[in-house]
Amino acid sequence: MKRLSRGFLLVILAAGLLACGPAKKSVYPPTVSIQQLAVLPNGQWRLTVRIQNNSYGEMDFSSIDGQLQIAALVPIRLHADFMLDIPALSGDVIQLDVLPTDPMTAALHAIAGKGSAGSLGYRVSGSANAKAEQEKQPRDFDFSGNDWLSPVPGIPNTYR
Repeated sequence: MKRLSRGFLLVILAAGLLACGPAKKSVYPPTVSIQQLAVLPNGQWRLTVRIQNNSYGEMDFSSIDGQLQIAALVPIRLHADFMLDIPALSGDVIQLDVLPTDPMTAALHAIAGKGSAGSLGYRVSGSANAKAEQEKQPRDFDFSGNDWLSPVPGIPNTYR
């Protein structure tokens, strides 16, 4: 009888451990920032947008939809569809061409004359669509952040 109860207890314990399965990895919203801004000859801006995966598992990013606001000016839309697999706690970049407003262009030119001493605040906000490693369906993750752009010494029309 003791043997039978021990065997039964062992089977229950093993079944309990199997039911737990692998531990889920924590999923956190990404951080999105402008790594570089280059002014193209046609007046458009080529943005190098950095997407930082803050999760403990790989994420498959497929799009961002948001806005870029320079200083206190009217924001412009940021939108891109892409396929980008970013490992845990890592980042990667996409390039995105946007057409700035005239006041945005003027604000950028104003800091260009100040050399590396000039800087211009910006804000990005919106959502990034991604599928976490252990999830079946993609979902939207909100992002929002403030930072500064400054001219890159020796590289005209480029800001970081």
